[in-house]
Amino acid sequence: MVMSKLYLEMEHVFQYFDENGDGKISALELRNRLGVVLVGDELLPLEEAEEAVECLDLDGDGFLVLDDLVNFMESSTHDDHGEKEKLQDLRRAFEIYDMERVGFITPKSLSMMLTRLGESKSIDECKVMIKHFDLNGDGVLSFDEFRIMMQ
Repeated sequence: MVMSKLYLEMEHVFQYFDENGDGKISALELRNRLGVVLVGDELLPLEEAEEAVECLDLDGDGFLVLDDLVNFMESSTHDDHGEKEKLQDLRRAFEIYDMERVGFITPKSLSMMLTRLGESKSIDECKVMIKHFDLNGDGVLSFDEFRIMMQ
């Protein structure tokens, strides 16, 4: 079976959210991993995490499996009407990573965000990460570079 690029990418994301490694993402796991990113220092309300799981859960068992995430991403990337919303979502994600509020993702802001996500990286490691997608070589990621990276 040939796995799509999206499937392989989503597998990595899924593993991050599946804290206990049981092959399913509960609302609590989603809350724990996603909450700090979206809300700041507070956790995402459990009710919102439960609503998100309910919306994406194809078999109705109350958990997300990898296929649920892949299906969601495939439907959102093939929806032309959703392109504007997708761009807005990318802009919001970019702003979350722009922790210094300078209009760019700097190595320092990337390091701070990764630390919040439990994936601590040094400034030098973040410089290397940014360099892979820094198309103009200025040492930071602009929104356009971020958008290309996320495609």
